[in-house]
This record gives sequence, structure tokens and C-alpha cells, in this order.
Amino acid sequence: MHSDHFETRALHVGQAPESATGAVVVPIFQTSTFAQTDVGEHKGFDYARTANPTRAALEECLASLEGGAYGLAFSSGMGAITTLMLLLKSGDHVVVCDDVYGGTFRLFRRVLEDFGLEFTFVDMTNLDATARAFRANTRLAWIETPTNPLIKIVDIAAVAQIAKKQNAWTVVDNTFASPFLQQPLALGADIVLHSTTKYLGGHSDVVGGAIVTSHQEIFERLKFLQNAAGAVPGPFDCWLVLRGAKTLAVRMERHSANALRIAQMLEAHPAVARVFYPGLKSHPQFEIARKQMCDFGGMISFIARGGSDAARRIARATRLFTLGESLGGVESLIEVPAAMTHMSVAGSPLEVDAALVRLSVGIEHVEDLIADLNHALENG
Repeated sequence: MHSDHFETRALHVGQAPESATGAVVVPIFQTSTFAQTDVGEHKGFDYARTANPTRAALEECLASLEGGAYGLAFSSGMGAITTLMLLLKSGDHVVVCDDVYGGTFRLFRRVLEDFGLEFTFVDMTNLDATARAFRANTRLAWIETPTNPLIKIVDIAAVAQIAKKQNAWTVVDNTFASPFLQQPLALGADIVLHSTTKYLGGHSDVVGGAIVTSHQEIFERLKFLQNAAGAVPGPFDCWLVLRGAKTLAVRMERHSANALRIAQMLEAHPAVARVFYPGLKSHPQFEIARKQMCDFGGMISFIARGGSDAARRIARATRLFTLGESLGGVESLIEVPAAMTHMSVAGSPLEVDAALVRLSVGIEHVEDLIADLNHALENG
């Protein structure tokens, strides 16, 4: 069944009842190999690293949700990024937004630079500075939006136009927004990437990654690299992400509604110096967010008055917000990025303010979450 509606595609694309038994839910094909009809002949599956029916269902669904032609699933978000970067060769250059996940920064600076790749980090909210960062050897523009952890909003269409003029591809890490809130391919991006661990999985019980594109040439090379490099997810992990995707729309609506209420509360609280949330009119890219997102998501960051000590006290004092890394699950999480997810950028131009607190707002009742944060802000 094909539909223009996201919610329907999330439930049905790649997920027809299983032909042998009529099972309504895609089965977990927990096998490493498949019987062949003759020597070198098979029914589309021969070895599970190359392809698996559960993974194929997930890949078809994710491609549909991002409005792309081709989807590829990986064992983690970093596995997806690493495989994607194998498209490049020594001497190639990448322009990267200057607020980026610490693991991405670590891979680029501490691993891939040793193989001859070059990276320039730039504030992509400044389009003139972004355009100046491109070189003759630039192959990729790497966007996160909203960014991690400062929740900057990058104008995808504008950066994609700059990249296209330079014959470079645009990659968007769409993890924070999810395909329900933002469609980078429709805005001109060439490749979309996800940590499916986060909102797509949605339940903090799986680690995975994904890439979606509509470029056949890019897909064919990435499909080869997916098999050759081998960073593939197991069938149960694929099944968990596929199950999570079914409820993505309703979860993102609640994440977004809760986060807006909490951001408004934090902005008015005397223990908070500054709030970073794209749904606030005070956000410097509010208008861009409103243009390219259908809602503003569940991620909030704020600067605690009182510096690092205050941030740590607040993070320790919550009762419903669990102190932990990651994001995008149904339960609310709190962390201090400088000491947790973004330790790898310490001492670099991307170093995070030690007073920054990041929230992944869950789907609990918003009044309970507000009460929990008020308690932590007043007693932390």
C-alpha cells in the first residue's frame, strides 16, 4: 500500500503480511545464511551480512519515511557515518557545522584525518562563512540540524545550494529532528543519516544507524560498502527499529509538545541563564526552524546560572529525568555534555560550556516533568 501520509507509510511500507504464514508483523529472520536454489542462484538472499529480509523491510520503510528512493541500515549511527565516509579518498575535504556530536568530531579529527581526509568546522548559521569554507577539493557539506548540543538550526536548502555550486554533496544528520519533523532530501540534501538508536527506535533498547538517498550512484556504492565493511545490524535490532518507527509520529508530537512547555518554563526560571530550543521566539533561527520543520522536537539545552557546579547539581537532583547519555527514548534524560557526550571536543574550538545541561524530553505527563525540573533547579 502506498500513501502520501507519513503515519500510514510508517505502518505499512515494507511490512505486508508475511507470505508463508500471514504474520501481520514482519518476522525476525534470525539466520546467518539462506538455502540456494542452485549453485550461485537464490531468492534474493544468500548471506545475512549482505542482506536479510527483516533488514530489507526496515530499509524500505526508512527510505519511504525520508522521501528517498534507497535506504541502508547499519549497526550504529557511527557505523553509518564511517561507511559513508568511505565514499571519500585521501585529499578530499569536508565542510562540517561547528556544533556537532562529539563522536562525529572524534571520528573526523582523531581517525579520518590520519587517512588524509581534511575537515573545516564552520558556523553554518553564517552562510557567508560557510561559502568561504569550501575549497576546490571539497566533497561534502556535513550538516546537523538541530545541532548537538547547542540546538542551532542550519538552513538546509541554503547550504545545499552552496554545496551544489561547488559540486559537493550535502549530508544531513537528521537524528534530532527525525523524518517526521524534517525532510532534508526535499530541501536539497543528497544524503540523510540517522542514529536509529534515538527517535526512530524510540525506546532506548536498540543501537542502530541508517542512510537514505535518492541518488542511485551513491546508493550502489554505499550498498557495496555496507557489505564490504560489514557494519550491519542484526535482524532483531532491525525489528526493534521497525517497531519503533510505527509510533514515531505520535511520539514526536508528544515530545515536541512537552519540550515547548518545558522550554518556556526554563526561559522564565531565575536559575537558568539561557535556553536553546528552536520553538522559542528568542531562538536566533526560529524562523528557519518554522520554515523547514513541522514542529520543534524534544531536545532542549540550557545554561545553568552558577557554572559547572550548578549544572552538575541540577543533573544529579532530578527524579524523573534519568541522568544518562543518549536521547530520543520515551523516557526523559538529562546530561551535562561537557562531562559526558562531548568530552571528545574538550580543548578544541567546539568545546562545550561546562554549565550547559541537555535534556531529552520524553513522553511522560508534562506537569510531572516540569515539577521535577523545578525541584532540581531549586534544590540542585
